[in-house]
Amino acid sequence: MTSFEPQSNQMLFEVRDYECDMQGIVNNAVYQNYLEHARHKFIKTKGLDFAQITQQGINLVLMRAEIDYKRSLKSGDAFYIETHAQRESKLKFAFYQKVIRCHDQQVILQAKMVVASTNQHGKPVIFDQADTLFEPI
Repeated sequence: MTSFEPQSNQMLFEVRDYECDMQGIVNNAVYQNYLEHARHKFIKTKGLDFAQITQQGINLVLMRAEIDYKRSLKSGDAFYIETHAQRESKLKFAFYQKVIRCHDQQVILQAKMVVASTNQHGKPVIFDQADTLFEPI
């Protein structure tokens, strides 16, 4: 790994061998796992916990995933994910994420992940605590 010091909205990763496909690059579906993990960690930096939110009967459901792949990562590459959140409506908010390779600061992908809050029956609910995601730490 590198000596990169991530900021509070960044999470550091390293590509593992088994995440690569036959071409020797990270499989496109693996990036969604990276992005999800970074979103959960981002939520924690804001004082919220994804598991506790779910236990309270609120489900944060991914409604739309927009991913623009720019470059590829390979096994052993160190990278970080920047995450920011923005409210879209009373019921929806978006996570804007970038995957950036550490050694050359190349943007690997950009994503907009739109999330809605629902109850256990799938009905939309207002998740007021989401407002803490949009404030600086």
